[in-house]
Amino acid sequence: MVSSLNFALKSEEEQQAIIYQFQNFLNSLDFSVQILVQSRILNIAGYLDKLKAVEAKQENELLKIQTAEYRKFINELIAGRQVLAKTFFVVIPFTLIDIPKIGGKKETGFNEEEFQRAKAQLQQRTDFVAMGLRRCGLQCTFLNSLEMIELFWALYHPEEAEVGYYPEIPPEITQ
Repeated sequence: MVSSLNFALKSEEEQQAIIYQFQNFLNSLDFSVQILVQSRILNIAGYLDKLKAVEAKQENELLKIQTAEYRKFINELIAGRQVLAKTFFVVIPFTLIDIPKIGGKKETGFNEEEFQRAKAQLQQRTDFVAMGLRRCGLQCTFLNSLEMIELFWALYHPEEAEVGYYPEIPPEITQ
């Protein structure tokens, strides 16, 4: 997962430097990558309910009025509009073709040595991508197994993910 950057707020010189760094990053890759932008409708009903509860519990009258005004402001701000959350990902594909067989043998499975070599090569690729994106002012976070499962589940079940429902995943799957 990759952070975002408010490009429009940068000076022209900063924008040119970012474009130049990103161009250098893309030209330095000797493997393909995919850039995925996920736009999701953000459901803030729970947040508004929480504000209402805070307002009701508020003992200080001035804070109660301020909380009510803030809740009203948020309601007016989003009235008739959908609030979108955008998440950015760089996908680094890896296939068995990317790894030549050791000693020219043709087997259908991986032995431990081949698996470790594939894992090391994928780690090198992810580190290289993260370093290139850092040069552009972007931060990367590698997704763990649970986060990957939730991402793929949300892609195929957007309505449920919008309201915050995710299936319960057994701990042995995420290890």
